[in-house]
Amino acid sequence: MPNRPLVLPLLFALLCLGIALFPLVGDTFYVRLVAKIVVLAIFAMSLDLLVGYTGLVTLGHAAFSGTAGYVTAALVNKAGIVDLPTLLVAALGAAGVTALVIGWISVRTSGIYLIMITLALGQMVFFFFHDVAFWGGADGVNLAAKPELTMGGVTLLDLADRMVFYYVALACLVFVYALLFMVSKAPFGQVLRGIRINEGRTRALGHDVQRYKLAAFVIAGLLAGLAGFLEVVRSGFISPAHVNWHESATVLIVVILGGMGTLVGPVIGAAALVLLEDWFADLTVHWKLFVGLFVIAVVLVLPSGLIGLASRIGALRWSHRLRGRRGQSAVSKGAEVAREGAGDA
Repeated sequence: MPNRPLVLPLLFALLCLGIALFPLVGDTFYVRLVAKIVVLAIFAMSLDLLVGYTGLVTLGHAAFSGTAGYVTAALVNKAGIVDLPTLLVAALGAAGVTALVIGWISVRTSGIYLIMITLALGQMVFFFFHDVAFWGGADGVNLAAKPELTMGGVTLLDLADRMVFYYVALACLVFVYALLFMVSKAPFGQVLRGIRINEGRTRALGHDVQRYKLAAFVIAGLLAGLAGFLEVVRSGFISPAHVNWHESATVLIVVILGGMGTLVGPVIGAAALVLLEDWFADLTVHWKLFVGLFVIAVVLVLPSGLIGLASRIGALRWSHRLRGRRGQSAVSKGAEVAREGAGDA
């Protein structure tokens, strides 16, 4: 079978190439849909670091992205700040602090207790934004202006331009993948894998397991904050629904659907979920039922997610090719034996 560590980065590169070229052939609606997929993929990749690499299943991940989105909206609407670097730093800082606090409490638990405590803490963040009038309450808030990058009075990037935002989001997707790929290959990433496989043995080797878990939480929270920042800029709107546990469950489904611990899987899962929602929504008002049935089918048939389907197809092709080579080798050996027998005769 082809070398999997080489296949996955190549697959990601092909996906990014297709995304980059899609505006040349796609209409406006689907370009916006792909932009939504890209932002969701960044969000899912941040969760994959916790779920797929560290083995920390959480239902409070939306707290990080939602916090970043609300901070961005507050700075734009109430302080009139539209400077891109300032907004980005503030959004990531707020998400990082939230991840540090939630992670510091959560890493002392594991299993179902981790799921429940992240759910509880995430809902506390939800009610904070839902009940405090400063954040807009249950109705949410619209973004009054889009961030822009200016230098010397010249606008270099204006995220109000949908195509500019599209390629900025794509650049962020590539950056997040490259960062997490390097993290996964570094000794830090190997320790995270060790925690997922056997936490007790990893602790026995002398590693401070809780510190590594907390670091993973903060990194994932920062990247989720990036996704939250991009989402509020993309949609121009933020509401408590972006912080609710349903959002955390959705992104967890994306990770499972695409394939955990692969980084490419979340991208495929995000594309599959968004496209299926759009397709089924055109067919029936009960589209959520059919999307749910599809997710259940994938989980039952493909435990490794949709990326596992590609691996199976590749394995089958490799197996057929190998059998063909063995068959040709057997025929050649048979012919050689026949020639030797004829010579002896």
